[in-house]
Amino acid sequence: MSNPALPGRSNLRRALSSNGALLAVIALLILLVLVGAGLNDRFATVSNLTNVFEQSAGLGLVSLGQTLTVLTAGIDLSVGSMMSLISTLASGLIDGDLARAAWVIPALLVLAAAIGGGNGLLIHWLGVHPLIVTLGTGTVMQGVVLLYSLTPTGAMPFELEWIAYDRFLGLPIGATITVLLFVLVALMLRYTTIGRDVYAYGDDPEAARLMGISQRKVLIFVYAMSGFFAGLAGLYLSIRFGIGDPYQGQNYTLASITPVVVGGTMLTGGRGGVIGTLFGVLLVSLLNNLLNFLQVSTHLQLVVQGLIIIAAVSIYIERKRGLA
Repeated sequence: MSNPALPGRSNLRRALSSNGALLAVIALLILLVLVGAGLNDRFATVSNLTNVFEQSAGLGLVSLGQTLTVLTAGIDLSVGSMMSLISTLASGLIDGDLARAAWVIPALLVLAAAIGGGNGLLIHWLGVHPLIVTLGTGTVMQGVVLLYSLTPTGAMPFELEWIAYDRFLGLPIGATITVLLFVLVALMLRYTTIGRDVYAYGDDPEAARLMGISQRKVLIFVYAMSGFFAGLAGLYLSIRFGIGDPYQGQNYTLASITPVVVGGTMLTGGRGGVIGTLFGVLLVSLLNNLLNFLQVSTHLQLVVQGLIIIAAVSIYIERKRGLA
């Protein structure tokens, strides 16, 4: 006989896990600012913190989509290649012409979402781990973009630079839009049927199936969203730098996972959320900024990111065991 209290207990455990992780990352964020202020007098200035906020938009966008795949106990290793593909195609096809941008940008975002949705469909059909499918499709996309161009190509219209560089009420417009997208996705996850289905599927796929939740629908949705946000990140960076780069997203696959796990979303699925990822993005961006101030090499920064992932996963696995 089923226990009617189980769903309530599951929700309570999920809430405790998510809230605890969010409070922890906020505490770390505050601690980092205090430590950074002590190590370098320019670190905690309003100017520097605003610049970090501005520079974090690209990472924020790709991590937002990555969070949705991780909530289903999956992962999208094609996001870096997606960024490179959309960035290079946008710059090459637009080539500085604002009139072309009006149709190229929407078309490429649809393409990004379609490729991402295709990832979800392949995962459902083949029944293999998302890591394998997205690694394969990411490799294909990187090959396609390199066939298109081996070097930075084209140009983005200067009229679009306001998205990356202008400010409203002192806040960077691009980063502010990114935060609003995080809020919209958070509301979607909380208040819509598909949002609740994402959590249910990630928590227990078999139980979700018995409840009538479509695995195919959930997987297509989360991977389409991941592709869309990765494409949006690629567009943002191409606008910011004024040109598309076939290697634009090279370091973003690992980088997109770091804020997700630091923000408390479990790699085993069903626990966490995008608000934790948002604070994770800020934490990672501030940490990289501090390391730059301390003149730490970018290669060592990648080592630090890897160690952060290992530490975060270890902590949250222990938290999950404690709540089981």
